[in-house]
Amino acid sequence: MFKLYGYKKCSTCRKAENFLQQAGITYEYIDITENPPTAEELAAIAELAEVPLKKFFNTSGVQYRELNIKKQLPKLSDLKIIDLLAGNGRLIKRPLITNGKEATIGFNEELFMETWR
Repeated sequence: MFKLYGYKKCSTCRKAENFLQQAGITYEYIDITENPPTAEELAAIAELAEVPLKKFFNTSGVQYRELNIKKQLPKLSDLKIIDLLAGNGRLIKRPLITNGKEATIGFNEELFMETWR
């Protein structure tokens, strides 16, 4: 089963939803701000997507700026990054999509075509 972690007010998440619907892919929508992925899920998604954890941050988000994550990031361990992200879904770049075998972070139409078609 596909899981899409997103935020309904996010235009990028709506693009991803539209893509999945057009591709005929059934998914479970999970509000990332209310139910962020657990530390274990984040670690698994990072591995499947082959993306470094530092790339999981929503760098344009208010929380990212308020918590001054950019300044802290070079000193943060992967474990600390996972703890931060799992504890605050607003810090996570969205959407996160996984089917348990593959995963994508953010919306990139070319990547979606390769991964989800």
